[in-house]
Amino acid sequence: MAFVLLYLVVEIVALVALGSAIGLGWTLLVLLAGSVLGLWLARREGVRAAQALAEAVNNRRVPTAELTDGMLVAAGGVLLFVPGLVTDLAGLLLLLPPVRALARRRLVQAAEKRSPDLRTARIRSQAPVVDGEVVEGDVVEREPRPDRSDPLVIEGTVVPGDKR
Repeated sequence: MAFVLLYLVVEIVALVALGSAIGLGWTLLVLLAGSVLGLWLARREGVRAAQALAEAVNNRRVPTAELTDGMLVAAGGVLLFVPGLVTDLAGLLLLLPPVRALARRRLVQAAEKRSPDLRTARIRSQAPVVDGEVVEGDVVEREPRPDRSDPLVIEGTVVPGDKR
């Protein structure tokens, strides 16, 4: 209940301040223009987020950034539907890609701070995935080379197959 009261006080103060600075007509025009611009931006950025999500899924990548972007676009759209000047401004800011990238970074950092396993999962999801097949055969031991610390190299040929 305290949050709703604080929201109402902030919105009323912002509207009165803007109205006294530029007048009632201009204030209503600012509110209308902000809503129209915001709804247009929400639609455009929502479509972009959906396309990025589909592209990530088609490329067999874990779509962490795309899902977070979609969630932030949706939050911006909800803020635009809530009446008020401050919420419209917050919603418009969330629809701008640079602001959304900053919010995404902060959101991911906060989530990873609460659950460190999320950081490990995010890092592992960005690693390349190699599809392979285990083939029966003789095990060949690697000769120890004390003078070098070369990684194990497996020689072979890449055979193009179906891309699943």
